[in-house]
Amino acid sequence: MRVRSLLLALCLAGVAAGPAHAAPYQDPFTGSGKLAKAVCPEPAITQGGIPRTREYLTAAVACLDKSWKAHFAAGRRPFRKPQVRFYEEPELRVCGVPWPEGAAAFYCTDRRVLVFPLSGDWIENRTDLYPLKVAAHEYGHHLQSLTGIRRHYEARVKANPRRHAELGRRYELQADCLSGVFLGAVWRSLDRTGDDWTALLDVTRASGDDERRSHGKGANRVRWLKRGYQAVSPAACDTWSAPSSAVA
Repeated sequence: MRVRSLLLALCLAGVAAGPAHAAPYQDPFTGSGKLAKAVCPEPAITQGGIPRTREYLTAAVACLDKSWKAHFAAGRRPFRKPQVRFYEEPELRVCGVPWPEGAAAFYCTDRRVLVFPLSGDWIENRTDLYPLKVAAHEYGHHLQSLTGIRRHYEARVKANPRRHAELGRRYELQADCLSGVFLGAVWRSLDRTGDDWTALLDVTRASGDDERRSHGKGANRVRWLKRGYQAVSPAACDTWSAPSSAVA
């Protein structure tokens, strides 16, 4: 009885022996079905030479809210929209934390706030889909908080700090995949072509961190983005049970 009690306590604490993909953890999105097709016209990011980045991102977040709210409602899950903050220039501190080094945009997990700078290479003078993909990726982190995935990730890191980097990549690559799910659901309304999709894959591949290893290699970032796009289902984004090679 003592052994069984100990094993139960370890499982409840999220502690498991062996690699993350072997842990007895079921991704909360399992069996949740596809994200419904949605109409999400993509506004111009500039108009008459005048930047309209705030309007672009506001429209993107509104569509993300609508799509994911409907998906959560279909599964009878509670949903709450994230707050959104825009900054003309990156600040030294946002949401009580230092601005993450090298971040195009980010999500404040404790306050559930999407943070978007309105300047920088990630969004200024762009004609590709990268800004929409970045917005959908950060929104993916909000979904991870709503479903308890963030808590699972933090518990695993606390239980085994040496695997922080690998677990962090699983967390980030899942957000890449969730951004692909959204893009797949709204693709027909974006007025984009196959060339635009190829261009997005190319810029995503180039955004891989083969040196820092915090978000995954370019090839793996593309792999998970494509996986979500093709499946149009968040259940396809279970990076937690994926082999280590798929999250390197």
